[in-house]
Amino acid sequence: MPAYRPKLWTGLSAAVLIAAGGLAACGDGGQETAATQPAAGAEGATAPTAAPVGEGGEGGAEGGGGEAGAQGAYAAVPDASRLALRVAHLKGFVLAGQAAAPAEGPEAAAALVGQGLVEVFDPAADRYRELGVDEAALRRAAQTGAPADLKAALATLDAAAAKAGGDPREVVKGMTGIATGLYAEVNRDGAVDTVEYQHSMGAALAAQSVARNAGLNAPELDAFVKLWPTPQAPEDAAALKPASQVLAQASRVELALTR
Repeated sequence: MPAYRPKLWTGLSAAVLIAAGGLAACGDGGQETAATQPAAGAEGATAPTAAPVGEGGEGGAEGGGGEAGAQGAYAAVPDASRLALRVAHLKGFVLAGQAAAPAEGPEAAAALVGQGLVEVFDPAADRYRELGVDEAALRRAAQTGAPADLKAALATLDAAAAKAGGDPREVVKGMTGIATGLYAEVNRDGAVDTVEYQHSMGAALAAQSVARNAGLNAPELDAFVKLWPTPQAPEDAAALKPASQVLAQASRVELALTR
């Protein structure tokens, strides 16, 4: 059986990846979804299509685009908080890019934002536009990965979060659920999926950001974020925190938020 090869995005700009049809959505088990078909014009290729979005507003089947682990997290969050969860979900990709940039450079940051656009923004773009999200700012961040552009992307998402309303405790729970679901895909029989590691880290950072913006005292959440000690995944799977530890700490966060 061939060894599992993680999806490597580092070093390629989001613009190049989009042009090549390579901005993959993380489907169940990390497989590529319909959003990642080769670009039209390639031999045997068909035009790319967005991941399917469910009916009925923010509910159940809509999930969070193509991300593994997202649908269950969305379904567990009350209707009134799902729009805010959607904003936080996208913010996680920008935060991941911001965290990765010092070591990996702006192209890696751009790629992470671009992945968020394909996986989370594009399947439900109208929902973001209703909140006044500056799409141009997001796409600029996905092109450049420059610090100023990442900052502008975060600013428009923070403004959208203020309009989305919802219960920040429920949003934090949803984001820790997404982080946990993604982290379960990082260790693939001893091979590290570096992309899922950063996506899960971004979800954890977004949960922390929501809590801080809401003035929630959440030391359990800070401990949760520390389970991603570096923005880059370790090469050796043995150096990863066990998925069971991440799940257990997420449960502690949820318990603390319900007190």
